[in-house]
Amino acid sequence: MPKRVLQGQIVSDKTDKTVTVLVERRVKHPLYGKIMRRSKKYHAHDEANEYKEGETVRIEEIAPISKTKTWKVIARVNTHATPEEVQAEA
Repeated sequence: MPKRVLQGQIVSDKTDKTVTVLVERRVKHPLYGKIMRRSKKYHAHDEANEYKEGETVRIEEIAPISKTKTWKVIARVNTHATPEEVQAEA
């Protein structure tokens, strides 16, 4: 069975080697048809503590590491660059 991969935003990086990732999805109300946002938080393994709060990342399902950790961060999708960093690149 293929591993599930989700994308979300890191909302907490306070714990050692763990980040909390908020994953949002859109669902249609069964009766009224309105598109609603639903979200869920996942604890993901971050071995080197390299990912910070506010970054958008991809997480992959793995064998359980602890009671709540069954996901691992695999890639950074988007980093919030400061204006100084943008000027330095140009």
